[in-house]
Amino acid sequence: MSDHYFLYFVPLAAGFLLDLLFGDPKGLYHPVCLIGNLIAALEKGIRRLFPKTKDGELAGGFTEVLLVCVLCLGVPGAVLCLLYRYFPWAGLFLETFWCWQLLAAKSLKKESMKVYDRLKNGTLEEARYAVSMIVGRDTQSLTEEGVTKAAVETVAENSSDGVIAPMIFMALGGAPLMFLYKGVNTMDSMLGYKNEKYLYFGRCAAKLDDIANYIPARISGWLMVAASCLSGFDGKNAGKIYKRDRRNHASPNSAQTESAMAGALGVQLAGNAFYFGKLYEKPTIGDPLRPVEPEDIKKANRLMYTAAVLSLVFCLVLRGFLLFLAG
Repeated sequence: MSDHYFLYFVPLAAGFLLDLLFGDPKGLYHPVCLIGNLIAALEKGIRRLFPKTKDGELAGGFTEVLLVCVLCLGVPGAVLCLLYRYFPWAGLFLETFWCWQLLAAKSLKKESMKVYDRLKNGTLEEARYAVSMIVGRDTQSLTEEGVTKAAVETVAENSSDGVIAPMIFMALGGAPLMFLYKGVNTMDSMLGYKNEKYLYFGRCAAKLDDIANYIPARISGWLMVAASCLSGFDGKNAGKIYKRDRRNHASPNSAQTESAMAGALGVQLAGNAFYFGKLYEKPTIGDPLRPVEPEDIKKANRLMYTAAVLSLVFCLVLRGFLLFLAG
């Protein structure tokens, strides 16, 4: 296979197109669910081994992160290494399939459009339930505008976490590095809370996720600004709001794509939100040039898809550059 350099690009390109067209393969256990079960099982065992003190929780959280990272990188890496050595076409097929499974553009659109459908054709209560499936905040008291904003924000944030960042890691190190990223990202979503249970145990997971997403989030933000120009949105305002508001979040990464999205659509996102019954005061992102409306969910998905295609081009060029450097 070393003589067929174009095959170096196949898993990423084919996996991306399969996800864009079909979404998650149906009837199969998803790798992220497997990673989530691993994280939960390790947490139970680790909490029994370490004392329930600040230092014990920090040490336990570090141990959890270390084990999950080693397994997420090592297991797929070993499997692909063996397949590419003895059954190269099987290795190519499996890496393509894993790339397909680990990208989430189609799923992100599908789940956010369920919120749109309930806003247009159902009740507010149904829309609140639909959006609760894709956001971490409390949704019981959200208005129609609040539900819409939550859906648009999750499309914006997950454009990076679920689509662009995994492709960047795939371009850098193939499916094993993509699995490592998903492991880090899943740990953050499960352990990275600033509540009594996870304040110390989840700190290492949250910090590692911030580090892993630092560069991909900024690449995603600029790709979304470029995508806004190509998909008929306000590219100039997207760039303006991105540069102004990209730090308007407790996380160093979450506002990167949200700010570009808010500027492109000409709406205001973020602001105060309830989590586990507690109000968190958060700065707003963007200017309220007009009210947020359900149609913005469709627009957000169009912008996300355009940014994803630009990301594919960027990642294929990056992968080609790495191939060139490797000789």
